[in-house]
Amino acid sequence: MQKVMEATAECPECAASVPIEADARSGEIIECLDCRSELEIASVEPPALTLAPEVEEDWGE
Repeated sequence: MQKVMEATAECPECAASVPIEADARSGEIIECLDCRSELEIASVEPPALTLAPEVEEDWGE
């Protein structure tokens, strides 16, 4: 059985190395293990992360 390699990308908030699973897709939200920021996978190849967009409530409008 072949082990699937995971990639890493730099957290845009704290510059920590964040693992990205081999089966991850662009647009997925993951969390930085160091600073707990929510990050969006911007690109899988090459691995790149951006801060996840803030979800705003519409308060029924």
